[in-house]
Amino acid sequence: MEQPNRQDGRRLLRTWLFGPGADAAAHEAMSASGADVLVQDLEDFTPPSRREEARCMVAALFARWRAAGARVGTRINSLREDGPLDLTYVVPAKPDFVAYPKASTAAEMRELDRAITAAEQRAALAPGDIGILPVCETTLGVVNVREIAAASPRIRYAILGAEDLTADLMAERSREAVELDYARRRFVLECRAAGIEPIDAPFTFSDAEGAAQEARYARRLGYRAKSLVRPDHAAAILAALVPSAAQRAQAQRMVDAFDAARARGEERALVDGLWVEVPTYLNAKRLLAQS
Repeated sequence: MEQPNRQDGRRLLRTWLFGPGADAAAHEAMSASGADVLVQDLEDFTPPSRREEARCMVAALFARWRAAGARVGTRINSLREDGPLDLTYVVPAKPDFVAYPKASTAAEMRELDRAITAAEQRAALAPGDIGILPVCETTLGVVNVREIAAASPRIRYAILGAEDLTADLMAERSREAVELDYARRRFVLECRAAGIEPIDAPFTFSDAEGAAQEARYARRLGYRAKSLVRPDHAAAILAALVPSAAQRAQAQRMVDAFDAARARGEERALVDGLWVEVPTYLNAKRLLAQS
């Protein structure tokens, strides 16, 4: 049986750019990046001494970013730390989602759901409009992502972490990201089984071509979206994730050949050396439907 997909009918958001919470220059660069989603990070990207300053920027920042055509959100701190205070500023500004760091258990997501619901009520907002974005950057979070996804209907996407996950693995961080390969493969599998969209880990090195190369590899694994931490990587990553003209042409040949074969009463069609059967046909149609 096909798994439910919480993304049906929604525009695919491919590039998720995280940036400092209180850095106005960085906010402008993010706005000009063309990324689909812009995330103000009140956790690791904002020193504790500047968090109050960052919180006071939220409403105006969201308005500027939305004017640039982006979806917007904030990564808050843990609910055991500054998270509850973060929510008192973030929720009234009507984010598209709240990102949660080191998401590891379903219980955390249920607690966050309740906290957002209470903040929505205090702000007289419609309940349930604000999404939850789990950032799975611990080994437990990767293992538990299906349970995390099922914890709240607010969860439609989840992000795989990089730096914190590498540390939790006690691995060595590398440009080739071999240390993340198993987690990357498992994460996309678990998210698809849960019916949510997986977002690939960020490329945290400086060159845009390296980011594009990693995005192309992630796309082959099944990812259609990627997080990033540098505004100048957004265009390269988007180009790597969007199906190329050649891929779209091949998909169209598959669809046309299969339709013609079925019209003749045949069960499959041979295209470019590949037997196109029902699953391949449906995958080609999904590729063509991507905007």
